[in-house]
Amino acid sequence: MVKKKQVNKILVVDDEKDIVDILKYNLLQQKEFEVLSAYNGKDAIKIAQEEKPDLILLDIMMPELNGFDVCKKLKSLPQTADIPVIFLTAKENEIDEIIGLELGADDYIKKPLSPRKIIARVKSVLRRVQGETEKLPKTPDYVKFKGIEIDSVSHTVKVDGEEVFFPKKEFRLLHFLISNRGKVFSREVILNEIWGENVYVVDRTIDVHIAKIREKLGDYADYIETLKGIGYRFNDD
Repeated sequence: MVKKKQVNKILVVDDEKDIVDILKYNLLQQKEFEVLSAYNGKDAIKIAQEEKPDLILLDIMMPELNGFDVCKKLKSLPQTADIPVIFLTAKENEIDEIIGLELGADDYIKKPLSPRKIIARVKSVLRRVQGETEKLPKTPDYVKFKGIEIDSVSHTVKVDGEEVFFPKKEFRLLHFLISNRGKVFSREVILNEIWGENVYVVDRTIDVHIAKIREKLGDYADYIETLKGIGYRFNDD
Protein backbone atom coordinates (compact mmCIF):
# COMPACT_ATOMS: atom_id res chain seq x y z
CA MET A 1 0.00 0.00 0.00
CA VAL A 2 1.42 3.37 -1.04
CA LYS A 3 1.63 5.86 1.79
CA LYS A 4 -0.35 9.01 1.02
CA LYS A 5 1.65 12.23 1.18
CA GLN A 6 0.76 14.69 3.90
CA VAL A 7 -1.01 17.77 2.54
CA ASN A 8 0.37 20.98 4.03
CA LYS A 9 -1.52 24.25 4.05
CA ILE A 10 0.55 27.19 2.75
CA LEU A 11 -0.48 30.84 3.09
CA VAL A 12 1.02 33.07 0.36
CA VAL A 13 1.02 36.78 1.19
CA ASP A 14 2.02 39.41 -1.36
CA ASP A 15 0.41 42.62 -2.60
CA GLU A 16 1.34 41.68 -6.18
CA LYS A 17 -1.35 39.35 -7.52
CA ASP A 18 0.92 38.00 -10.29
CA ILE A 19 3.44 36.75 -7.73
CA VAL A 20 0.72 35.14 -5.63
CA ASP A 21 -0.73 33.43 -8.73
CA ILE A 22 2.67 32.11 -9.85
CA LEU A 23 3.53 30.72 -6.42
CA LYS A 24 0.06 29.27 -5.97
CA TYR A 25 0.20 27.52 -9.35
CA ASN A 26 3.64 26.01 -8.73
CA LEU A 27 2.80 24.88 -5.20
CA LEU A 28 -0.44 23.22 -6.31
CA GLN A 29 1.48 21.37 -9.05
CA GLN A 30 3.26 19.44 -6.28
CA LYS A 31 -0.02 17.74 -5.24
CA GLU A 32 1.02 18.02 -1.59
CA PHE A 33 0.02 21.57 -0.79
CA GLU A 34 -3.21 23.40 -0.16
CA VAL A 35 -2.72 27.09 -0.89
CA LEU A 36 -4.35 30.09 0.75
CA SER A 37 -3.68 33.66 -0.36
CA ALA A 38 -3.77 37.19 1.02
CA TYR A 39 -2.85 40.50 -0.62
CA ASN A 40 -2.32 42.61 2.48
CA GLY A 41 -1.11 42.28 6.06
CA LYS A 42 -4.47 42.56 7.80
CA ASP A 43 -6.00 39.75 5.76
CA ALA A 44 -2.87 37.64 6.32
CA ILE A 45 -3.24 37.88 10.10
CA LYS A 46 -6.96 37.10 9.94
CA ILE A 47 -6.49 34.08 7.66
CA ALA A 48 -3.55 32.77 9.73
CA GLN A 49 -5.67 32.88 12.89
CA GLU A 50 -8.65 31.20 11.26
CA GLU A 51 -6.94 28.61 9.04
CA LYS A 52 -3.73 27.80 11.01
CA PRO A 53 -1.54 27.23 7.92
CA ASP A 54 1.49 24.95 8.18
CA LEU A 55 3.75 27.65 6.71
CA ILE A 56 3.51 31.27 5.55
CA LEU A 57 5.32 32.79 2.55
CA LEU A 58 5.33 36.47 3.49
CA ASP A 59 6.31 39.48 1.39
CA ILE A 60 7.99 42.29 3.33
CA MET A 61 7.26 45.38 1.21
CA MET A 62 3.49 45.78 1.48
CA PRO A 63 1.48 48.98 2.04
CA GLU A 64 -0.17 49.80 5.37
CA LEU A 65 1.07 46.72 7.26
CA ASN A 66 4.42 45.39 6.07
CA GLY A 67 5.71 41.86 6.43
CA PHE A 68 7.78 42.63 9.52
CA ASP A 69 4.69 43.98 11.29
CA VAL A 70 2.65 40.95 10.25
CA CYS A 71 5.31 38.53 11.48
CA LYS A 72 5.68 40.39 14.78
CA LYS A 73 1.93 40.22 15.35
CA LEU A 74 1.69 36.52 14.45
CA LYS A 75 4.61 35.61 16.73
CA SER A 76 2.94 37.45 19.62
CA LEU A 77 -0.24 35.38 19.37
CA PRO A 78 -0.12 31.91 21.00
CA GLN A 79 -2.33 30.37 18.28
CA THR A 80 -0.02 31.49 15.44
CA ALA A 81 3.38 31.86 17.15
CA ASP A 82 4.64 28.45 16.02
CA ILE A 83 3.73 28.81 12.34
CA PRO A 84 6.99 28.92 10.34
CA VAL A 85 7.50 32.03 8.20
CA ILE A 86 9.61 32.47 5.07
CA PHE A 87 10.12 36.11 4.10
CA LEU A 88 10.05 37.10 0.43
CA THR A 89 11.73 40.40 -0.37
CA ALA A 90 13.25 42.57 -3.07
CA LYS A 91 15.44 44.26 -0.46
CA GLU A 92 19.10 43.25 -0.26
CA ASN A 93 20.03 45.02 2.96
CA GLU A 94 21.59 42.58 5.43
CA ILE A 95 20.03 44.56 8.29
CA ASP A 96 16.59 43.60 7.01
CA GLU A 97 17.57 39.94 7.00
CA ILE A 98 18.73 40.22 10.61
CA ILE A 99 15.48 41.96 11.57
CA GLY A 100 13.55 39.13 9.98
CA LEU A 101 15.50 36.53 11.95
CA GLU A 102 15.02 38.48 15.16
CA LEU A 103 11.27 38.43 14.58
CA GLY A 104 11.34 34.64 14.35
CA ALA A 105 11.42 34.01 10.59
CA ASP A 106 12.62 30.58 9.49
CA ASP A 107 14.06 31.62 6.14
CA TYR A 108 14.60 34.66 3.91
CA ILE A 109 14.38 34.53 0.09
CA LYS A 110 15.31 37.44 -2.16
CA LYS A 111 13.43 38.40 -5.31
CA PRO A 112 13.32 37.76 -8.23
CA LEU A 113 11.78 34.53 -7.04
CA SER A 114 12.51 31.10 -8.43
CA PRO A 115 9.44 28.88 -7.88
CA ARG A 116 11.65 25.77 -7.79
CA LYS A 117 13.89 27.30 -5.13
CA ILE A 118 10.91 28.41 -3.06
CA ILE A 119 9.31 24.96 -3.20
CA ALA A 120 12.61 23.39 -2.13
CA ARG A 121 12.94 25.79 0.79
CA VAL A 122 9.29 25.30 1.79
CA LYS A 123 9.75 21.52 1.86
CA SER A 124 13.01 21.89 3.80
CA VAL A 125 11.43 24.09 6.48
CA LEU A 126 8.41 21.80 6.78
CA ARG A 127 10.62 18.70 7.13
CA ARG A 128 12.58 20.40 9.86
CA VAL A 129 9.59 21.77 11.76
CA GLN A 130 7.49 18.62 11.53
CA GLY A 131 10.37 16.32 12.38
CA GLU A 132 12.17 18.37 15.03
CA THR A 133 10.49 16.68 17.98
CA GLU A 134 12.06 13.37 17.00
CA LYS A 135 15.48 14.97 16.52
CA LEU A 136 15.70 16.48 19.98
CA PRO A 137 17.41 14.40 22.64
CA LYS A 138 15.30 13.04 25.44
CA THR A 139 14.68 15.82 27.92
CA PRO A 140 12.43 15.84 30.98
CA ASP A 141 8.98 17.39 30.60
CA TYR A 142 9.57 19.58 33.64
CA VAL A 143 12.85 21.32 34.43
CA LYS A 144 13.57 23.72 37.29
CA PHE A 145 16.72 25.73 37.94
CA LYS A 146 16.61 28.33 40.69
CA GLY A 147 13.72 30.64 39.70
CA ILE A 148 13.35 29.23 36.17
CA GLU A 149 10.66 26.60 35.56
CA ILE A 150 10.06 24.96 32.17
CA ASP A 151 7.12 22.68 31.41
CA SER A 152 7.20 21.22 27.90
CA VAL A 153 3.75 19.64 28.25
CA SER A 154 2.02 22.99 28.72
CA HIS A 155 4.75 24.84 26.78
CA THR A 156 5.25 27.34 29.60
CA VAL A 157 8.24 29.08 31.13
CA LYS A 158 8.08 30.82 34.49
CA VAL A 159 10.75 33.21 35.71
CA ASP A 160 10.50 33.88 39.43
CA GLY A 161 6.89 32.72 39.38
CA GLU A 162 5.84 34.91 36.45
CA GLU A 163 4.94 33.23 33.16
CA VAL A 164 6.98 34.50 30.20
CA PHE A 165 6.07 33.67 26.60
CA PHE A 166 8.74 31.93 24.50
CA PRO A 167 8.12 31.11 20.80
CA LYS A 168 8.83 27.51 19.78
CA LYS A 169 12.52 27.88 18.78
CA GLU A 170 13.42 29.95 21.83
CA PHE A 171 11.52 27.51 24.06
CA ARG A 172 13.27 24.46 22.61
CA LEU A 173 16.68 26.11 22.77
CA LEU A 174 16.27 27.14 26.41
CA HIS A 175 14.83 23.72 27.31
CA PHE A 176 17.74 21.98 25.58
CA LEU A 177 20.42 24.09 27.26
CA ILE A 178 18.94 24.07 30.76
CA SER A 179 18.26 20.30 30.58
CA ASN A 180 21.94 19.79 29.76
CA ARG A 181 23.36 22.49 32.01
CA GLY A 182 27.07 22.47 32.49
CA LYS A 183 27.66 20.98 29.03
CA VAL A 184 29.17 23.00 26.18
CA PHE A 185 27.46 22.78 22.78
CA SER A 186 28.91 24.04 19.51
CA ARG A 187 26.78 26.08 17.12
CA GLU A 188 26.75 23.11 14.75
CA VAL A 189 25.33 20.79 17.40
CA ILE A 190 22.69 23.35 18.41
CA LEU A 191 21.70 23.93 14.78
CA ASN A 192 21.31 20.19 14.20
CA GLU A 193 19.36 19.62 17.41
CA ILE A 194 17.01 22.60 17.23
CA TRP A 195 16.77 23.41 13.51
CA GLY A 196 17.55 19.98 12.05
CA GLU A 197 20.32 18.56 9.92
CA ASN A 198 20.94 19.56 6.31
CA VAL A 199 19.08 22.83 6.75
CA TYR A 200 20.70 26.11 5.78
CA VAL A 201 20.56 28.41 8.78
CA VAL A 202 23.24 31.03 9.36
CA ASP A 203 25.20 31.06 12.64
CA ARG A 204 23.81 34.43 13.66
CA THR A 205 20.36 32.85 13.86
CA ILE A 206 21.51 31.15 17.08
CA ASP A 207 23.05 34.37 18.37
CA VAL A 208 19.78 36.23 17.79
CA HIS A 209 17.75 33.56 19.60
CA ILE A 210 20.21 33.45 22.52
CA ALA A 211 20.03 37.25 22.85
CA LYS A 212 16.22 37.18 22.96
CA ILE A 213 16.23 34.37 25.55
CA ARG A 214 18.66 36.32 27.74
CA GLU A 215 16.39 39.37 27.60
CA LYS A 216 13.50 37.32 28.95
CA LEU A 217 15.49 35.58 31.69
CA GLY A 218 16.29 38.84 33.47
CA ASP A 219 18.59 38.20 36.43
CA TYR A 220 19.33 34.70 35.12
CA ALA A 221 20.58 35.88 31.71
CA ASP A 222 24.25 35.43 32.57
CA TYR A 223 23.79 31.72 33.21
CA ILE A 224 23.80 31.29 29.42
CA GLU A 225 27.47 31.65 28.60
CA THR A 226 29.03 32.34 25.22
CA LEU A 227 32.35 30.57 24.76
CA LYS A 228 34.02 32.47 21.95
CA GLY A 229 34.89 30.26 19.02
CA ILE A 230 33.30 27.22 20.71
CA GLY A 231 29.61 27.62 21.41
CA TYR A 232 27.20 27.98 24.33
CA ARG A 233 26.67 26.55 27.79
CA PHE A 234 24.07 26.93 30.53
CA ASN A 235 26.30 27.30 33.56
CA ASP A 236 24.83 25.80 36.73
CA ASP A 237 27.53 27.14 39.09
